[in-house]
Amino acid sequence: MNKAVFLDRDGTINNNNDIIDKPKELRILPGVLSAVKKINHLGFLAVIITNQAVIGKGSWKKKEVDRVHAMLVRKMKKHGAKIDAIYYCPHHPEAKLKRYRLECDCRRPNIGLLLRAMRRFHIDPRESFSVGDMTRDILAGKRAGTKTILVKTGFAGKDKKYRVEPDFIAKDLLAAVKIIEKNARKN
Repeated sequence: MNKAVFLDRDGTINNNNDIIDKPKELRILPGVLSAVKKINHLGFLAVIITNQAVIGKGSWKKKEVDRVHAMLVRKMKKHGAKIDAIYYCPHHPEAKLKRYRLECDCRRPNIGLLLRAMRRFHIDPRESFSVGDMTRDILAGKRAGTKTILVKTGFAGKDKKYRVEPDFIAKDLLAAVKIIEKNARKN
């Protein structure tokens, strides 16, 4: 079976405070390119799991989110880092667009997207990590059976929406990868 690092996007990989109107405005946080490259080198799949309610709220179309993700993948590749897959949830219970207004299994802290990735890539959750800046990221990781790391970038867990404790806390994604390297079972 494979092992993975499930990565939140906004606040973990890119600056959460920026409003991205065009893919070229994507601002990757310092150290992220090196961190993803290290994830790859350690033999983990790098899988992004992200809520993108901007689609359901009508602010963006799916193709715009897809363009941002394509730009992110290109930037990673340019620096020798690889994102193996990106999964996103367009739903929100208060979505403006009716087809996206629902309680789904894929919107974190639910684990539908993580389970989908685990099935597709034959991922062992016990050997995997979930990294994010919000309590929903940590809760989803715990529910899916992964080890969890809260990064102090983005919201840094200050959303306090869910009462959940991460397994580890790191300054940023690069520091999280050092924790992963130290705590990953050697095969």
